[in-house]
Amino acid sequence: MMFLLTIILSVYLASILLLIYGFTKVKNYDTISLKPKTTFTIVVPFRNEAENLPLLLESISRLNYPMDLFEVVLVDDDSDFSFQLSDFKFQISIIDNIRVSNSPKKDAITTAMQIAKNEWIITTDADCVVPENWLLSLDNYIQTHQVAMIAGAVTYECNNSFLHHFQQLDLASLQGATIGSFGIGKAFMCNGANLAYTKSLFKALNGFEGNNNIASGDDVFLLQKAIKQFPEKVHYLKSENNIVSTKPLDDWKSLFYQRIRWASKTSSYQSNFGITLGLVVFTGNFILVLSYALWFMGFIPFLNIFILFCLKFTVDSILIYKTHQFLTQKKMHYLVLSSLLYPFFSAGVALYSLFGKYEWKGRRF
Repeated sequence: MMFLLTIILSVYLASILLLIYGFTKVKNYDTISLKPKTTFTIVVPFRNEAENLPLLLESISRLNYPMDLFEVVLVDDDSDFSFQLSDFKFQISIIDNIRVSNSPKKDAITTAMQIAKNEWIITTDADCVVPENWLLSLDNYIQTHQVAMIAGAVTYECNNSFLHHFQQLDLASLQGATIGSFGIGKAFMCNGANLAYTKSLFKALNGFEGNNNIASGDDVFLLQKAIKQFPEKVHYLKSENNIVSTKPLDDWKSLFYQRIRWASKTSSYQSNFGITLGLVVFTGNFILVLSYALWFMGFIPFLNIFILFCLKFTVDSILIYKTHQFLTQKKMHYLVLSSLLYPFFSAGVALYSLFGKYEWKGRRF
């Protein structure tokens, strides 16, 4: 039994080391000195976000970018109360979502695409805040690269609670896997809170056709379709000027449902690498849970479990540390405690996502 556990963990460790290598292969791009040229349409789907939207729009108003070169389209997905716009110097409009599928967010983006005036579309979330050079960094990258889709980074604004820092470390591992997969030419994941692409690409890919029966995945499925058809046109922008901040969740139930929503789309990936990596990560976490159980029942010595944990903890920490430094440049908190809890959380999310239902934004999926 111990031999089998060691073999499985070895595959897991090799996979994470490959992602670490890929992370180092994606070079930082911090150029913001070129004169702005690109026009953007920022699309923000929202539902009952009256508290968060003013913060996002305020951050957009502080962008270091000509206001006549971008517009904002807010797509209201059946909010309980209408959102009242304030006066802004940039062009902004609110439209109602036109529902045609099982995915409200994909419908919202498709609806906005019909009225978007500019070639470049950027999606973000209503609970986000964007940095002042967000558009400028994208524009400079577009001017210097032949690209039709650009994935960017997302981080959390945390307080000092364990729950918030647990989410930050989890997000760092996901962002590290995202960047690492781009670095080894196997990109399969991105975050719709910071994703840019051209209308031409969206039309060439027939939008979300083929996966709009899945509630989430407006980002990863579009990315995987783009990678399959136009791999050289899809890039990752690893820039501190382009990191979008969002809010962590404030209770474990919401976090569990959110991660289930993210995990539920894995089985529908078009990326064989993404599916394989998902299975490897699940297995790597599950064997630790199994090992704890076997130790508790007296089948495995504690020393063996301790060695397995230390090996996994060491390799995981390298990827998390590198990504965390890129995202926040702050000290990590609760790393050991999070690493002890995470295998149980991750395995639970993965197993539940196969057959369970979840709630999100007041809806059940």
